[in-house]
Amino acid sequence: MASNSRMIDRPKSKNIHVLVRLFAFLKPYKMRVVIAFFALTTVVVATLGLGQGLKHLIDGGFSSKNPEALDTALMMLIGLSVVMAAGTFLRFYMVSWIGERVVADIRQAVFSRILSLHSAFFEVTKTGEILSRLTTDTTLLQSVIGSSASIALRNLMNLVGGLVMLFITNVKLTGLVLLVVPLVVVPIIVYGRRVRKLSKESQDRVADVGAFAEESINAISTVQAFTHEKEDARRFFGEVTGAFDAAVRRIQARSVLTATVILLVFGAIGAVMWVGGRDVMEGAITGGELAAFLFYATMVAFSVGVISEVMGELQRAAGATERLIELLDTESEIKAPENPIALPDNHNGRVKFDYVNFRYPSRPDLAALSNVSLAIQPGETVALVGPSGAGKTTLMQLMLRFYDVESGVIEIDEVDISQADPIEVRNRMALVPQDPVIFSANAWENIRYGRPEASDEDVRRAADAAQVTEFIEKLPDGFDTFLGEKGTRLSGGQRQRLSIARALLRDPSILLLDEATSALDAENERIVQEALDRLMVGRTTLIIAHRLATVVNADRICVIDQGRIKAVGSHQELLQTSDLYAKLAKLQFSTDVTQ
Repeated sequence: MASNSRMIDRPKSKNIHVLVRLFAFLKPYKMRVVIAFFALTTVVVATLGLGQGLKHLIDGGFSSKNPEALDTALMMLIGLSVVMAAGTFLRFYMVSWIGERVVADIRQAVFSRILSLHSAFFEVTKTGEILSRLTTDTTLLQSVIGSSASIALRNLMNLVGGLVMLFITNVKLTGLVLLVVPLVVVPIIVYGRRVRKLSKESQDRVADVGAFAEESINAISTVQAFTHEKEDARRFFGEVTGAFDAAVRRIQARSVLTATVILLVFGAIGAVMWVGGRDVMEGAITGGELAAFLFYATMVAFSVGVISEVMGELQRAAGATERLIELLDTESEIKAPENPIALPDNHNGRVKFDYVNFRYPSRPDLAALSNVSLAIQPGETVALVGPSGAGKTTLMQLMLRFYDVESGVIEIDEVDISQADPIEVRNRMALVPQDPVIFSANAWENIRYGRPEASDEDVRRAADAAQVTEFIEKLPDGFDTFLGEKGTRLSGGQRQRLSIARALLRDPSILLLDEATSALDAENERIVQEALDRLMVGRTTLIIAHRLATVVNADRICVIDQGRIKAVGSHQELLQTSDLYAKLAKLQFSTDVTQ
């Protein structure tokens, strides 16, 4: 229900022309569009023909008491009904199919574009906003493409055709209708706006109920730990009561609107019937002509009301389309040049930072890295240490080319990565983060994320090397076991080992370890460290670490502070030459290794 509220609350746009951008997604299905339009036209023509059938039924059958004419008129009406039914089926099926297919294509295009965007985009854009565009906005478009647009076009054709038939049937009564229709439609439109406003308010209150319930359920452990059940139940009752009161106001307003519509429409029909009835009695028109006229007048009035309602939907769809187009038109700042330089086939894993300067786009006044130069040889293990915010993680993000440097050069295997395809650069690396991401899937899929084409045997070998197999096979369905959202069925150490198995399967030449053991207890750290030791063999490794056990075995240690490299050397060398390192070793690193 909450999502419905958000859909109703989409920003409107008076720029309906923006919907033209959707034609590009309709183009692959133009034959289906033609069939749907043909079916729609057929239904409109058949509907208009009903009025004439009604006229012949009354004049030729009832009035003249001619059974044959009555039979003919009845057969004509039945034939038109069959055509209308068949055309409506074909139109509804085709339009609904097109709506679902086009929205699926739009979602795919938007999602693919989102995945390709640079990291700076996500610094300034809320994830919830992106998901809202991907789901709620596209759902609104589905409703418009698969329903509202067709309804608008059908009623526009009914309106035009009905007006033409009104003039053909009786000019005098048509003039009366043109005077009466605004008197009927305007109050309905004005009061209808109040009903829509109250409907939005009602949906908002329902959304509040859902949001409060979701927050409480997600934090159920905290709720129960603080014995907050009664208080939360009291607040939830308040939210539910607010939703009920809003719904009652909406029901009252809609009831008044319904009664008003009935009064005005049938009052108008009564007025036209009175004038037309007198004309029939005076012989100015036939009873069949009056019946046909009333049929077309009702069609015109109904079409005007529907079009006024659909215009609001089209405006919301235009607003949603503008938001989606904004995403589709967003270009990634990190992309391959027109003629990217290919990295050498021989994956050495050589890394070089040459006078690198960088500022985050969201913090342009603060230098994240200043004149950083560092050369890492193939197969070498380098540990990055320093205070929080010193720039350690930034180095890894630049290597992965999540951002481009402000000045300077980063080379992978002697190729400037800014001149290479980011995909090819990242294919040479594997990241094991401090908080590993476990997807809502089984162990096969989570490990195979490192190399989607890998065989089951490859996955098992990686699992064995990362010491994953033992605990995975104890799960109910082994490797086929669903691991829960974000890996909730696994411990921290198990999630970390699964992340290592994923990196092993990728078989990278460069390994990035971002505090991979800092959140683990001593026993899990030992097990994970053994898995990491296997992973690091023969690979260039960059480690961010706050524990001495991880640091002392590195070939070199790089001390970073305030975006600058302060010292480089071994553990023992830096204890003697770097006051900052000595301080970090004393305050941050565990002392058990040094004893």
